[in-house]
Amino acid sequence: MQVDRRYQCKDVLLLAYQSFGVLFGDLTISPLYVFKSTFSGKLSNYQSEDVIFGALSLIFWTLTFFSLFKHVVILLNADDNGEGGIFALYSLLCRHAKFSLLPNHQTSDEELSTYHDPRYSCRNPQSSSLKKFAERHKKAKTALLLLVLFGTCLVMCVGFLTPAMSIRSSIEGLKDRSNNLHYGVVLVIACLLLVGLFVLQHRGTYSVAFMFAPIVILWSLSIAAIGLYNILKWNPRVYKALSPFYIYTFFRDTGYDGWISLGGVLFCITGTEGMFADLGQYTAASIRLSFVCIIYPCLVLQYMGQAAFISKNFAAVSTSFYASIPDGLFWPVLVMATLAAIIASQSIISFTFSIVKQCYAIGCFPRVKVVHKSKWNRGQIYIPEINWVLLILCLAVTVGFKDINHLGNAYGLACMSVTFVATWLTALLINFVWCQSLLLALLFGLVFGSVEIIFLASSFVKIPKGGWIPLILSGIFMLVMYVWHYGSRKKYLYDLHNKVSMKQILTVGPSLGVVRVPGIGLIFTALVSGVPATFTRFLTNLPTFYQVVVFVCEKTVLVPYVPQQERYLIGRIGPKSFRMYRCIVRNGYKDVQKNEDDFENDLVMSVAEFIQLEAEGCGTLEGSVDGRMAVVRTSEKFGKRLEISELERNGEASSSMPPTILNSSKSLVLQHLQSTYEMESPGYTLRRRVRFNLQQDMTYKDLNVKDELSELVEAKQSGVAYVLGHSHIKTKLNAPWLKRFFIHVAYSFLRKNCRAPAVVLNVPQTYLIEVGMNYYL
Repeated sequence: MQVDRRYQCKDVLLLAYQSFGVLFGDLTISPLYVFKSTFSGKLSNYQSEDVIFGALSLIFWTLTFFSLFKHVVILLNADDNGEGGIFALYSLLCRHAKFSLLPNHQTSDEELSTYHDPRYSCRNPQSSSLKKFAERHKKAKTALLLLVLFGTCLVMCVGFLTPAMSIRSSIEGLKDRSNNLHYGVVLVIACLLLVGLFVLQHRGTYSVAFMFAPIVILWSLSIAAIGLYNILKWNPRVYKALSPFYIYTFFRDTGYDGWISLGGVLFCITGTEGMFADLGQYTAASIRLSFVCIIYPCLVLQYMGQAAFISKNFAAVSTSFYASIPDGLFWPVLVMATLAAIIASQSIISFTFSIVKQCYAIGCFPRVKVVHKSKWNRGQIYIPEINWVLLILCLAVTVGFKDINHLGNAYGLACMSVTFVATWLTALLINFVWCQSLLLALLFGLVFGSVEIIFLASSFVKIPKGGWIPLILSGIFMLVMYVWHYGSRKKYLYDLHNKVSMKQILTVGPSLGVVRVPGIGLIFTALVSGVPATFTRFLTNLPTFYQVVVFVCEKTVLVPYVPQQERYLIGRIGPKSFRMYRCIVRNGYKDVQKNEDDFENDLVMSVAEFIQLEAEGCGTLEGSVDGRMAVVRTSEKFGKRLEISELERNGEASSSMPPTILNSSKSLVLQHLQSTYEMESPGYTLRRRVRFNLQQDMTYKDLNVKDELSELVEAKQSGVAYVLGHSHIKTKLNAPWLKRFFIHVAYSFLRKNCRAPAVVLNVPQTYLIEVGMNYYL
């Protein structure tokens, strides 16, 4: 037991060390501009020590109330299988109450090992009246989704405001040492750093991430040491400001001007939400350890030191951070501040990619290309389209706002709005998921929400001075998300209404009335039951199809990750002679698309396992069952039904075991054309090529099983084709004008300017077949 505890302590300490480089960059860079922004308005007319101490008391208790009490003590417990953030809260709410609007939910999804958290033991609690009301009314579910999407839109705004604010604030320290330095020089340096930061995003942070933690730790200890130095040098009495009594004297002396200055005070907690949002890479214990032991005391010492300096040098309040640094340490601190600002920006950019991926996963964002490289950490992704949009917006606000205080107004409003959304989602979670009383949930919402409203009201006053940026852009992002969700849902309902039942398929006859050609046809559809109209339209125009047909449905389950062994649901469609199967691929909202060649191999292995288990009479397999569908990868024999041998570039098997050569039924001309096209295609040589063979020493009780497996292996050897629908969306003639605008203009524009389905699914053009379909919504 002692050995286990030692290992646990080592793991916690290691994660705590690594968390410095990801979670706390934004929080520790705040001292650059908190006092500057607080005293930027009419509050600069109040130069008494009590007012300065009052501002410090507000900063200290705001940091303690939100960062320490709300996030570290309470919110870190509200994780979804270790994941945090707004989407984690929404996912938990949807799984413990019937709030989900995902159209293809199945009961088998609830049997996933990650679906129910054992910590929430009240799996079927007595439902509260609020919960019953929300479950009965679709408008309540829609309102909850809109609240979550609004929060994600604000996060996207923070994604470009954080780099602009932090990097520009760090560079402006140059003006403290060079009064003749032109404003344009600072702006150019800041823009160059921002461009370099975004241009290098596609390379990931794998090769330099090891430097992040020591830089942030050194930066935190440096600002703490500088703060302690200023306390001892300028005003040792500053510790008295930790008393909340000074908050009373602050508002008594400043009144309305003091309330307006709260927009600057809230900068001390910017970045706090990142502790919860990036929880998945660490643990709650490691984050608490690093925050309580290092970050929190370092920030308190720094803010106390700045207040002590300002109390004796009020004229330097606009550059209080850099002005308070001893002369011999200025340049090292400036370099560390710039590096810390870059690290803080990198963290929020990565989180923005993640939040967009989560919106896309539930059908609330246009199709984008999600890049994940094998050497990157789990969950680390790159989205090219979002990267360039963030860069353009970041440069626009950096250059557009000559007064950095206006940029700060936009930044503060966005951050506090995200915090406000998270507060009320947590209040719902306390009642619906933690099964606590409605009174306790309301108490949490009112205690934290009322204080946040005071800060938000102060920020709203500054809407004309830059605060309009996050509101306008959040509205635009929300409109894009709503239009895409509306169009996609209408399209799915059309598919659901026009699907072909199994009865109609069975009446066609054993041969389906078509000519079967060698190969596997993967028909992608959003339906989890029935046969999509895409398939029947293909047969109507070209009465031929592949010898093995698999209907593939990729769907999102509201869990962060689906274990690989539970990902595939396999079933059969029609009689065995049809050789038609259904594969439902279940992904979590943070799962990343695998390479298409891995998907093909996993699919073939899963279908082979299903064929064997079905023949062995395993009607109820180990795992979830949905009608005639089952999770087959949980079988102990999975992966042992077929042999896999790697192929060299010349097509020969590299395995030492002699494979059974399966001759392709294609003509020599077609084989030559295919090989020529593939070799000219980019990335073809990087594809993993394998050959499947039947196990030589396996005995089959039913020879039909061997024949079916042989046909499956032969079809895979002949090739795999991806059949996707190419839809043309139209509205009915009697549709309202608003619906026609959304579909014909807005939704069509988004469809034409986003990634094609084949690109998102990583389907090679060589194997792609698109079937045109007209949708009348």
